[in-house]
Amino acid sequence: MALFQKRPDVGHSVHFYTLGQNKTLLIVGLGNPGPEYDGTRHNIGFASVDAFATANELQPWIDKKDLKCHLTTGQLGDSRVIVIKPTTYMNLSGQAVQAVASFYKIPTDRIVVVHDELDIAFGQIRTRMGGTSAGHNGIKSIIEHLGEEFGRVRIGIGPKEPEQMDSADFVLAKFSSEQQAQLKNLTRETTAILSEYAYGDGQLIEETRSFLV
Repeated sequence: MALFQKRPDVGHSVHFYTLGQNKTLLIVGLGNPGPEYDGTRHNIGFASVDAFATANELQPWIDKKDLKCHLTTGQLGDSRVIVIKPTTYMNLSGQAVQAVASFYKIPTDRIVVVHDELDIAFGQIRTRMGGTSAGHNGIKSIIEHLGEEFGRVRIGIGPKEPEQMDSADFVLAKFSSEQQAQLKNLTRETTAILSEYAYGDGQLIEETRSFLV
């Protein structure tokens, strides 16, 4: 058990002190690589882990070609935290997650994936352990490689408007101007969820949070 631990204000840049290291956690943000995808709904997982890494002063991102991802790491309380953004494109995300989990010997129940969810309304974030892919191709790929028993931070991007719009086109489009004004609140909330997870007992609580103001 760690001693002399300083718990952070997760909404801001944090410093921490710890002796010892008890567990390794893997946090995965889903998205597509390349500047053409920046700011799209499907890349909100990337944006969320970027904000989390900045708030917790993790190491600079490095391109791990052998592990098919961009990676950063740091010590948060008793947890060694590894954060990745797969560079495989969304539909092959499981390749990167499996490679990192295998290399660092991280069990599936110590993995949390942050991703967009079309079936959840914008303004809500839902967390849970396990479950199906619900049609999300990135989650489907991870399940194919590791099974279902990993954590999910599901960020609502729905409903689809206009309703007749193709779902692939909708998720690959940028947020509306009204939604963009709320993105700082969104990433602040995901940072809080992930920081609580890392500083806690490594268990993801099943809950729904709202970030709209």
